[in-house]
Amino acid sequence: MTSLDMQLDIKRKRLFMLDMDGTIYLGDKLFEQTIPFLECITAIGAQYVFLTNNSSKSTAVYKQKLAKMGIFAEDWQIITSSKVTAAYLVEMYGKQAIYALGTTAFCEELRAFGLNLVDSDNHDIAALVMGFDTELTFDKLHDASILLTRSRGVDYIATNCDLVCPTEFGSVPDCGSVAQMLENATGRTPLFMGKPDPRIVRMALEITDTSAADAVLIGDRLYTDIACGIAAGVDTALVLSGEAKCEDIAASPHKPTYVFENVGRILDE
Repeated sequence: MTSLDMQLDIKRKRLFMLDMDGTIYLGDKLFEQTIPFLECITAIGAQYVFLTNNSSKSTAVYKQKLAKMGIFAEDWQIITSSKVTAAYLVEMYGKQAIYALGTTAFCEELRAFGLNLVDSDNHDIAALVMGFDTELTFDKLHDASILLTRSRGVDYIATNCDLVCPTEFGSVPDCGSVAQMLENATGRTPLFMGKPDPRIVRMALEITDTSAADAVLIGDRLYTDIACGIAAGVDTALVLSGEAKCEDIAASPHKPTYVFENVGRILDE
């Protein structure tokens, strides 16, 4: 498919589901193509939402970050792995005690769903939930190790399997890397909620009342973004502005529907 064919085809979509870091910005730097791209989506009568695996920030914090960059989003337009995880926890555990290993913002996001979070192992705990914890301490790892091994261990859920989080200087360890540490210590692996699990896409489709055929997921990672779209049955677009490079596609089992240099090339005339 030529670049022109891809642009003509993707313009028929009614919902653009956008990964954030590496796709519309990198760290605190907004890509110059992002705002014109969002304006093009609106101009063709479509909607857009932001999907992110990064659970270190709350919806409110993401709204503030985007607003500082000139993007004014509603709460429903920001769908985080924290929201997907919270919905799962409410369904599975109700008011049972859950140990949360994550940032203050992550815990606030989960409590907003009515979850009973605790921060010590001195409770009758039903599950351990872990996010991308930029406030990680050894005490948290110690408590988690106890919970995952004591009496055959509690249920274990994590927001995302990303091994690294991109920054302007390179990368830092993400939730998936911490999960590997805990696996080394306890032999336990979590049930991951975020991309590539399709729950986050299904939530976006439900919120916007859009069919899978009318949606496209756009991201910079093959093993999370593109794999998630494929699992959810939606078309995918890989942008080469973040982690993945063009040569990575051939070696990956996750083949995107479209490939673009950056978001600015997606709706180019």
